[in-house]
Amino acid sequence: MALEILYFAWVRERIGLPKERLETNAKTVAELVEELKAREERYAVAFADISALRVALDQDLSDFSASLEGVREVAFFPPMTGG
Repeated sequence: MALEILYFAWVRERIGLPKERLETNAKTVAELVEELKAREERYAVAFADISALRVALDQDLSDFSASLEGVREVAFFPPMTGG
């Protein structure tokens, strides 16, 4: 399946891309993260501590155990703070 992957804030800085489109066989967000970490060191660094990250699937907040079935866009970002 093809997914649009978006990276925000320090995740984008560590990976060096704001977004990318990729083909994956991952069934869950956690499996996608493992695929990304195996690609290159910069991904491994960005996803070293997923407890410091949030994920949205098609612009809805989700969690790392969520299924990717029917998903077109995955966004990774640090927790949001208010002010």
